[in-house]
Amino acid sequence: MRIEQLAEQFGISAMTIHRDLDELEDQGLLRKSRGVATATSTALVESSDAYRVGRQHAEKEAMALAAMEYIEPNQAIMLDDSTSAMHLIPHLSTTTPLKVITNTLTIMNELRGTRGIEMIGLGGEYYNWCSAFMGRMTVREIAELRADLFVMSTSAIVDDICFHQTLETVDVKRAMFEAASVRVLLADSTKFEKRALHAMLPLSDFDVVIVDAGIDQRHVTRLRENGVNVQIARRPSAGR
Repeated sequence: MRIEQLAEQFGISAMTIHRDLDELEDQGLLRKSRGVATATSTALVESSDAYRVGRQHAEKEAMALAAMEYIEPNQAIMLDDSTSAMHLIPHLSTTTPLKVITNTLTIMNELRGTRGIEMIGLGGEYYNWCSAFMGRMTVREIAELRADLFVMSTSAIVDDICFHQTLETVDVKRAMFEAASVRVLLADSTKFEKRALHAMLPLSDFDVVIVDAGIDQRHVTRLRENGVNVQIARRPSAGR
């Protein structure tokens, strides 16, 4: 929305709106640029994790449960900064012992003190909008590690290639991808409707691409015809 519209809607001054939006932007909840406040992602800007965490909740939970089938005790697993991967966190304690490697502060805090889980926290420059560490230091640390499994998501899928809005994110996810033996992509159906600027990885490079049941069947058919291992995550039935 335009800032003038917000001031009119709430009956307060534009100066007050600017001050409040500045505070929300510092928390990574929105973007403010050229008189416009934006919460949703665009081809150039990803929305904050605080906004994304509440989107497609049921679909992400179903995909996380499907991804748990690839996690076994005594593995070292890498998790990216996606809110889809965060849905794995409540379930990891059922498959211990595990070593979890992540650049995401939210995941570190959630898993801190969990019995049977050791953590490797990747450092670097901290980015508030995604609650994660990225940059050259992060990539260098990842290059010195080898994981059994990497679970990630993406901002957009264009021409059956993962895309993201920021190069820093692309660099970190590529490094994690290269450091893992098995790579799992969580891609809810909305990713196929979005666009982003920077190409990351083709879907055909992943060992499995897990999608939600709401995906257009045409995408599934095309991907499978092109050799992509697509798994459709079904929501758990009531009472399970």
